[in-house]
Amino acid sequence: MHIAILTFDGFNELDSLIALGILNRVKTPGWRVSIASPTPKVRSMNGVVLEAQATLEDACEADAVLVGSGIRTRDVVADAALMSQLTLDPTRQLLGAQCSGTLILAKLGLLGGVPACTDLTTRPWVEEAGVAVLNQPFVARRNVATAGGCLSSQYLAAWFIARLAGVEAARDAIHYVAPVGEKETYVTRAMANISPFLQEEERPATVEIR
Repeated sequence: MHIAILTFDGFNELDSLIALGILNRVKTPGWRVSIASPTPKVRSMNGVVLEAQATLEDACEADAVLVGSGIRTRDVVADAALMSQLTLDPTRQLLGAQCSGTLILAKLGLLGGVPACTDLTTRPWVEEAGVAVLNQPFVARRNVATAGGCLSSQYLAAWFIARLAGVEAARDAIHYVAPVGEKETYVTRAMANISPFLQEEERPATVEIR
């Protein structure tokens, strides 16, 4: 199971790295989470440099793809050559977008004309792309989810885990990273946000969280 986090120059550390940390709470054979970038290294909006663990081609073949956000997302969507490399497919992949990552999914035509979530800065650009924006942190429809606001990345990560590894695995992952003394509050809030968008018939394998 490969989950790729699309991360471009100017990326927001909170969006990509919080999700990376939570998703990596799943410890089961074959579970892999990668930072996928168009270049070997990418620099964040605050100057943090990351080495890519996967290419865009790898991401397009991944089981799930989380599209991160950043201050240069409009440059990304304006780059036709770069966008042409993003052959994502919700019929065979779980797709999620964080904040301005929603704009990328919108420009790729992957939101299916349904409302989405994004951050306040990106909202007018997503609306210009013909997608209605909800005033809430998380929404999902079938295999596509969007989240708005940096700290809503925990909901996006929890949704990925719940869909791929089960609800209890998602609860355990959020419980692990939540502040001491507030763990049940965090778990309850996270599950309240994603539970309406989970399908009962999905019964993923049990995994170990540590």
